[in-house]
Amino acid sequence: MQRTRFGEMACSIARTLEIAGEPWSPLIIRDIWVGITRFDYIQRDLRISRKVLTERLKWLVAQGVLEQRAYAARPPRYDYLLTQKGLELCDVLLAITAWGDRWTAGRAGPPVLLRHRTCGELTHADLRCARCGEGLHAGEVDVEAGPGAAPDPAPR
Repeated sequence: MQRTRFGEMACSIARTLEIAGEPWSPLIIRDIWVGITRFDYIQRDLRISRKVLTERLKWLVAQGVLEQRAYAARPPRYDYLLTQKGLELCDVLLAITAWGDRWTAGRAGPPVLLRHRTCGELTHADLRCARCGEGLHAGEVDVEAGPGAAPDPAPR
């Protein structure tokens, strides 16, 4: 079965999923974001096979989401660090975390708390309009064709 190439679609969501939509990728990125940067520690934390982790790390490095930094030469060993592109992808993970805390945490509550370094307060992700500062919610947004849009296959 041939896998659909999401990266070739004229859709920012599809292109993002091409890079980080495979289920292990966001969890690997999360681990690195919180400071678990070495292969063996990521593998142990996620209980992921070495083969799958190796493939995912190579992919994320090739996509510019992660970079390798050697910490041992023999045998070669690396820390995996977020690039700017990877760090900005963590903003998406913050939004996913807020949704998960609201809809999946149950009685136990959220598994982690987020403390904003600037003000020192506990917080959660809250999407805001970049123009007016109001809350930004899907039910209050109209989607319009942008400059990179593909021709509409089914005119409305």
